[in-house]
Amino acid sequence: MKLADNKATLSFSNGSPSIEMPVYSGNIGPDVIDIRKLYGQSGMFTYDPGFLSTASCQSAITYIDGDKGELLYRGYPIEQLANKVDFLDTCYLLLNGELPVGQQSKDFHKLVNNHTMVNEQLQFFLRGFRRDAHPMAVLTGLIGALSAFYHDSTDINNPEHRHISAIRLIAKLPTLVAMAYKYGVGQPFMYPQNNLSYSGNFLRMMFGVPCEEYVVNPVLERAMDRIFILHADHEQNASTSTVRLCGSSGTNPFAAIAAGVACLWGPAHGGANEACLNMLEDIQKMGGITKVGEFMEKVKDKNSGVKLMGFGHRVYKNYDPRAKLMQETCDEVLKELGLENDPLFKLAKALEKIALEDDYFVSRKLYPNVDFYSGIVQRAIGIPVNLFTGVFALARTVGWIAQLNEMISDSEYKIGRPRQLFTGSVRRDVQR
Repeated sequence: MKLADNKATLSFSNGSPSIEMPVYSGNIGPDVIDIRKLYGQSGMFTYDPGFLSTASCQSAITYIDGDKGELLYRGYPIEQLANKVDFLDTCYLLLNGELPVGQQSKDFHKLVNNHTMVNEQLQFFLRGFRRDAHPMAVLTGLIGALSAFYHDSTDINNPEHRHISAIRLIAKLPTLVAMAYKYGVGQPFMYPQNNLSYSGNFLRMMFGVPCEEYVVNPVLERAMDRIFILHADHEQNASTSTVRLCGSSGTNPFAAIAAGVACLWGPAHGGANEACLNMLEDIQKMGGITKVGEFMEKVKDKNSGVKLMGFGHRVYKNYDPRAKLMQETCDEVLKELGLENDPLFKLAKALEKIALEDDYFVSRKLYPNVDFYSGIVQRAIGIPVNLFTGVFALARTVGWIAQLNEMISDSEYKIGRPRQLFTGSVRRDVQR
């Protein structure tokens, strides 16, 4: 962060003296006005619901240009990472700032693989949940409970503790997600097998059974790895901001990540791909592909209350770069599994075609986003709809940890304390 050449001057129409505020420039992206002394000099706060115009921190991890449709992890375009490296190398990059070279990559893969098992008592903790509980409810509890099992790494102000908990979380999330799934369907848990890749291990723990050998399909393995890479971080979104705000109190890393999982559960955030698949299934029940045109007409009607899920994005005003990559993976997976003619997938393609060609959607830049395609891919692989957000949490954990570590290392960080514009009753006395 460097001081910009210009300064901002805030003037008031009521005759109050003007206030001069410094302007800072990042390496790329918009400049920011430093308003930290505004209240002290004017007695006023700024008002920004949703913090859409507020930079809550300085960060060197992820950059999004919504107008260009660009996503960079530590400066690397997401397209290059998705095509040239695997998820664990991406994790290393997010945590350390550079891609691993040679032995660094091998050592990091081995380190993560050596921590994939979870404490055996977590099985008994898990069995306290109803089998029909939503996996995100289960995961929120399991991840929060890790601090009770691994309390030798809970000091967020200790760099070594943060490193140990980071490796543990990245390594154990696939195991926990798979355990939550197996518990729900009544199958035995599958222990991790560390000679497999990160994504291959996850697929085996999800879909393998003790009575027969599970052979990892390389197409599905690569698809899973790409899903993880594309969801690894996404700047200061709701769940990342939640992790930072939670961590700013000094709570342990496991609790901060559990808070992020709880935030991610919302249908407007991580639950969007789940909502997208539910929408497709609703259209299927209405009559399937023959009703797509009718459904899209209802979407155009503001009074109908019908929403189009999986299209458009709050930040990207162009095509979501992750969606293009996920679209390629979607086609590969459907072809590999022979599902090109599956009714639900044909329905999704018909929906996509209208959105990419109809002026109503094109003019509003309501392009398919990553949630649209990743939901289709996960369903094809066999992941149940209610576990989609759990897979998202698994992938995003490394981003949350990187953001948390960055915040703790920032000399300017303070416990989060947003302000408010109070609109309630003024002071009054009880009349009794």
